[in-house]
This record gives sequence, structure tokens and C-alpha cells, in this order.
Amino acid sequence: MPKPNKGARLGGGPAHERLLLNQLASQLFEHKRIQTTETKAKRVQPVAERLITFAKRGDLHARRRVMRQILDKSVVHELFTEIAPQVENREGGYTRIIKTGFRKGDNAPLAVIELVLEPVNPKPKAAKKAAKVEEPAAEVAETEAVEAEAAEAPAAEAAEEKAE
Repeated sequence: MPKPNKGARLGGGPAHERLLLNQLASQLFEHKRIQTTETKAKRVQPVAERLITFAKRGDLHARRRVMRQILDKSVVHELFTEIAPQVENREGGYTRIIKTGFRKGDNAPLAVIELVLEPVNPKPKAAKKAAKVEEPAAEVAETEAVEAEAAEAPAAEAAEEKAE
């Protein structure tokens, strides 16, 4: 018989894990932040980010794909109408995981997973690169001009000597 190689699953079997992650994602969209164990937070992050990517697309097919995983229509509506427009300019990284300590009863490591809804401030790296690209081009043009003048100067001196 084949031996499973994935490792321990959250909950019980694969179906239960899928249900658990979908429900965690649903709660995340409803409350904007949830506290859970680190392991569950790390496992729900790609699921939630994929659903947000579908919501950013915004068409009927994307809505139906999300409805396959999240069964609560009000949460899907909130995802498509409120969360997706807020992360429209963000190219990824829609969630953030913050470690918060350990649970009192079983000392399990806890974390808060939350949606990153702040507006994106693009870094001006492209402007700096464009300026850096232009500067060497300007320096090359100046260097060529100086070299051309230097080449013309001996020729001009030689012409003056011949004229004398």
C-alpha cells in the first residue's frame, strides 16, 4: 500500500483540512484579522491570497470559483465589493502574519493573520534607475565631445603652424 508523504494534516483528513482552511479564510475576510496558531496561519495565507486575487478579477466566473470555497454569500459579497477595491493596486502580499506568543493551555505558538488594506506607496526605484541610466549617457556624450575637441585641437595647431 502507498505510504503518504505529505506529513501531518490540520484536523484529520484532506477533506477536513480543506474545509478548515476555507472556513479560516472566510473568517479572515469577515473580521479582517483573526488569531490562530502559527501553523494554521501559515497554511491559510496562500488560500486567502488566491481568493483575493480572484476577487480582484471581479467577473462572474471568479465569483463562482470563490463561492466553491467560501459558502457564505455575505462574506463573498464583502470580499468582492469592499476588500478587492482596497487592494486593487497591490500586486500581492494581501495578508500579514504577526507572531503573538504562546497559548496558555497547551503552549501552542499563536499568530495574528490580518489583511493588509493600507494603500500602496510605490517606491521611486524606477525614477532613480531612469536617472542613473540618463546620467551615464550624458557623461558619455560629454566625454565624446571633449575627446572630439582634443582631437581637433592638435589638427588646428598643425594647420596654424603650416600657415606661418
